Amino acid sequence: MAASSRAQVLRLYRALLRESQRFSSYNYRTYAIRRIRDAFRENKNIKDSGKIEELLNKAKANLEVIHRQVTIGQLYSTQKLVIESPENT
Repeated sequence: MAASSRAQVLRLYRALLRESQRFSSYNYRTYAIRRIRDAFRENKNIKDSGKIEELLNKAKANLEVIHRQVTIGQLYSTQKLVIESPENT
């Protein structure tokens, strides 16, 4: 994989994780982070540039979906779960 392609993948990975951290719901947040990490680990050994480009486009589309869902989630407040309360940390 070319250095610029590797940098682009890492930049997208960090952007997905950062955006997922903004989910107000604990369940959505942990699911998204776990799913992102699993997907990138699963595809880390792919060498075909066409397949890499296809996966990058899919990840960019997913980043847009996550951004939209975070925005919608922030419009409607919910109570925090017990696991999120400060006494448990």
